[in-house]
Amino acid sequence: MKAVMLRLRNGWPMPLALQGVFEILQSVVFCLALITLPLVAVYFSGGFLEDSFETILQFGGLIWLLVHGVPVEILNLGPEADPSSVIGWLTLIPLGLSLVPFLFCLRAGRRIARASYTDQLWQGLAGAFLAYGAIGTGIGFLANNSYARVNILAAAFIPLIIALLGLIIGARREAGSWARLFGVDTAAYIQRVSPHRRWAGSYVWHVIVAGFLGYVAAVGISGLLLTINLGVHWTDVANVSQELRPGPIGSAALTLVQLSFIPNAVFWVLSWISGGGFSIGTGSTLSTLETTVGPLPSIPMLASLPSGDMAHQWLFLLIPVAAGIVAGWYFLRVGENHLEDWFARRIPFNALSLGASTACLAVFTGVVTGLLSLAGSWLSSGSLAIGRLVEIGPNMWATAGALALQIGLGTAIGYLIAPLFETDPVLEG
Repeated sequence: MKAVMLRLRNGWPMPLALQGVFEILQSVVFCLALITLPLVAVYFSGGFLEDSFETILQFGGLIWLLVHGVPVEILNLGPEADPSSVIGWLTLIPLGLSLVPFLFCLRAGRRIARASYTDQLWQGLAGAFLAYGAIGTGIGFLANNSYARVNILAAAFIPLIIALLGLIIGARREAGSWARLFGVDTAAYIQRVSPHRRWAGSYVWHVIVAGFLGYVAAVGISGLLLTINLGVHWTDVANVSQELRPGPIGSAALTLVQLSFIPNAVFWVLSWISGGGFSIGTGSTLSTLETTVGPLPSIPMLASLPSGDMAHQWLFLLIPVAAGIVAGWYFLRVGENHLEDWFARRIPFNALSLGASTACLAVFTGVVTGLLSLAGSWLSSGSLAIGRLVEIGPNMWATAGALALQIGLGTAIGYLIAPLFETDPVLEG
């Protein structure tokens, strides 16, 4: 009896699976609120021709699905349009908004890990994962209307990608190590592996890290260039915005929409400086080597597009090479070039062994960067399903090939010149 009274006073502990459902439900509610509130504000300011408030809420659900990568089929663009006339598929993901559900899922993963023991963590994560799929299915079912619709299976499974990444990364950050997260002692496993396999694994891992570092450096430089370009063309951007006359709430909504596509624009800038180029609508291609621009919609941010008449703009092709130098410098600092040691034991000339290992390093790093570029270009590409705007984003294969060559070359340069600036702690001592 005393135990029952104690339970009534302190409460029963929540099952981990149910806690996972509760945490992910909070994430979805917060995310939907952030997406829907601007739509509601525009609706009450008279910015929509649609009179039904229910339809505005359905638009919020469709945007929630779109930011998770679910393709939305546009049926018509107004109440008077023929509902049977399919316009196309909206597939351009606003990557800035995609960070919102990811961060909320990351928070949920940390909270679930904080409440779990190592051997019980899977229960909370499984509950959150299944709940997210069920929520996506429900939103997909409720959001379909005469203006747009989604595939229910896509609404159920595609959002799980962001949910899984956010939950796992959040749980890993809270746990502090993969061993605490899943109960796998990585250090003990490595000790059981033969030295040759450890050296090979270490080399492969650091090649992957170097390729990732080179790509991230190139993306970071592209973001800086985008910021500078917007600042230089700010007058043109402001003039286009004033010509639209959207009103205070409309201006705020337009600004939020453009901000949500800033990460996409960073990848477009990266494709531009690589020489692969990107498209803004069918027939419009922009790169450092060629610029062909057709009619564009009155979107303020597009007023900053390069015109192609910049002097010596081919010099921008050297920027990814500089990013590759960072990757090569990193690889020298970690001191894990076991392939060079392997070549040195078989080739009696140091210059030849160094050249062969550096060439291999450049090729491997370039391949890693090219694969990452394919992923980044694919994520930042898509269609707006309206007129010519059915082809937007980088030229995937040309950009990947160009970045692989440029960052691979930069990696070789960085690896070879880094010893001129790095000190040997043994000799210095």
